[in-house]
Amino acid sequence: MLVVNKPPGQLTQADSTGDLDLLTECKAYIKARFEKPGNVFLGMVHRLDRPASGLVVFARTSKAAARLTHAFKQRAVYKRYLAIVCGGLPQTQILEDLLVRDERSVSVARVGTEGAQQARLKWSLVATRGDLSLVEVMLETGRKHQIRVQFANRQAPLLGDMRYGCTRPFDGRNLALHAVALELPHPTTRQTCRWVVAPPNSWSDHFKFEVGQVVDRLASTKRLGQFV
Repeated sequence: MLVVNKPPGQLTQADSTGDLDLLTECKAYIKARFEKPGNVFLGMVHRLDRPASGLVVFARTSKAAARLTHAFKQRAVYKRYLAIVCGGLPQTQILEDLLVRDERSVSVARVGTEGAQQARLKWSLVATRGDLSLVEVMLETGRKHQIRVQFANRQAPLLGDMRYGCTRPFDGRNLALHAVALELPHPTTRQTCRWVVAPPNSWSDHFKFEVGQVVDRLASTKRLGQFV
């Protein structure tokens, strides 16, 4: 495996923009680091939105890719996110929706909508300051733009998320969403592996003390799957 802390604003995988993406950069790193000839294999088993930051895992072999993909499908992978949301928060701490996507965006759909997929997450309030709130989120499903859409649908869009209704910028172009912790079974040894990484410097003006507390707690917790 290769686990990387993706900076905000970088693509996980190449698109039509031609901008340098994380997958290409990591292949170049492996090629140089291990002096590999020819093309380098690196399997992508999940993604992180371009304006978000945080932990991404790649598979260095095809067998690892298959096993990690299976672990994601079996929900044996646990991910925690930190997000700053604007406005009022929903009353419930479990959000469930049907999401449907088109080429550019994702929206909440009615029951019976063709192509709609179930989306479910849990969240807890960490701190509130003015009309901004810091929340910790655990995904139970991994849909595109899931956290962004589910909170925005409840009039609590992520800070900086102009696509889904926020009118306040975060750092000028990105949004306040960070994949802070990742836990999964090692594809070879089956041992539980965990990584925790603090948000980038662009978060320093928002909830700095509280973010540090969350990072320390997640680094010492026994199991990320136990969400309170």
